[in-house]
Amino acid sequence: MTSQIDRRAFFRLGAGLAGLTTATSFGLQLAAVGSAAGQSAPDYKALVCVFLFGGNDANNMVLATDSDSWGRYFAARNQGTDPIALMPVGTAPTPVGQVNAVTGRASALGKPEHWGGVLPIAPRTAQAIPAGTNATSRTFGLHPLMSPCKTLFDQGRLAVLANVGTLIQPTTKAQYQARSVPLPANLFSHNDQQSTWQAGAAEGARTGWGGRMGDMLMNMNGQNTIFTAITAGGTAVFLSGQSVVQYPLSTNAAPAVTVNGTTATTLFGSSAAPGELKTIINDTVTASDFANDLGRINARSVGAASVVNEVFSRAVVTAVPSPPTYTNPATGATETNSLALQMRTVARMIAAAPAFGVKRQVFMVSLGGWDSHDNQNRDQSNNLAKVAQAMSYLDSTLANINGVDMRANVTTFTASDFSRTFNTNGDGTDHAWAGPQLIMGGAVKGGDMYGQFPTVGMDVSGFSNPNMVGASFIPTTSVDQYAATLGRWFGVSDTDLNTIFPNLRNFSQPNLGFL
Repeated sequence: MTSQIDRRAFFRLGAGLAGLTTATSFGLQLAAVGSAAGQSAPDYKALVCVFLFGGNDANNMVLATDSDSWGRYFAARNQGTDPIALMPVGTAPTPVGQVNAVTGRASALGKPEHWGGVLPIAPRTAQAIPAGTNATSRTFGLHPLMSPCKTLFDQGRLAVLANVGTLIQPTTKAQYQARSVPLPANLFSHNDQQSTWQAGAAEGARTGWGGRMGDMLMNMNGQNTIFTAITAGGTAVFLSGQSVVQYPLSTNAAPAVTVNGTTATTLFGSSAAPGELKTIINDTVTASDFANDLGRINARSVGAASVVNEVFSRAVVTAVPSPPTYTNPATGATETNSLALQMRTVARMIAAAPAFGVKRQVFMVSLGGWDSHDNQNRDQSNNLAKVAQAMSYLDSTLANINGVDMRANVTTFTASDFSRTFNTNGDGTDHAWAGPQLIMGGAVKGGDMYGQFPTVGMDVSGFSNPNMVGASFIPTTSVDQYAATLGRWFGVSDTDLNTIFPNLRNFSQPNLGFL
């Protein structure tokens, strides 16, 4: 353990605590905490990844609503014991127990008939008409329970990126069927596709592109590099870098240290404990039993963690409003929106950034429960409503952070393992490939759709969908292009982007233009 190799390895693993190993460095930052209100950070930028674990059925999140596309959509999904087809634009919600005029079925909580029609959105740029689509122009809509996202789209702070998925190089249907081009490993596998979305490689990858972007820009955060990559939704490879170590924040645990002014007053409820903990740490540093490299590194790390906790508790006292109440659309019950609580944690950290002198941060929040092999109407409706409320909450909260509108400094984007099959098994869907994603922020060229929305419809007699294999859409935009566009706005150079995303050179449009 005391060899040079082990010392180097241990220091590398502890790189996220660089500059944070003494209380002195924190003391310098405390002077700024009291004056954080009203400070602006014109050069501050943050990325917020909203990862939907399990594979969101994006075919019911953003839909083509022109008559040609809608006819194929409704035919494929209005089937089975619990059809998942949504109602067309303009359909009024059907009260519980009454018969819906479109389907002839009785309406109930948690059913499409009860939610009303798809919410129309009008992208500012007309979408090209892909092969196999017979409409003269295309129209689009959002899931009926995502009205907060429609408002953001209409206000120009939300954009849609169509048909994005994991790719190594541009791939056509013929190339996929002939296996004549390299394909991502283990398509349709949860673990592997989650990892490929987050890290560019199948399960087992050790660093993600969020963490690698943090590696490139962490020097902008001075001594407080520990706050470069922050997760409020559980650790994941996305935020792991070569040097950056993700910093987890809880949304519901009581803080170990409570603060009154500039003095730590309690530790786990004890007023005497803060001083005693520091004494123990100091004793550890000097005790002969720990007079070796491992002991000193451990003592410094524990000491730093204690001070981080105390200083962080002081810095995040800035008031951030709680998320509004939330009603589960499938049950009518009032519930806690766990994703909105994670967004509140993100907002509190952004509010504290001036106190720490932090200029670049990558966040990750997440929501599970998207693997909708069955009960999709019940589960996905609730999850999409949570996403819409959480994104709207973050947008409104960032509009006033310490008296400053920070929405142009923060870009939030969705990601998921994959989309779902275009057809239905009767009350759910299976694993698929590409689908649309959402991007939100003041710097987003919102109110528009980027990429190519695919031809809609299953292969049937007389119709062969050029954008689909089986029941899955082939991506026309790669995750690498999506991520590189975010990274370029974040401040990562083109040279570094090509290092982070080695397959980016395979695509003719590395910048998708939505920022």
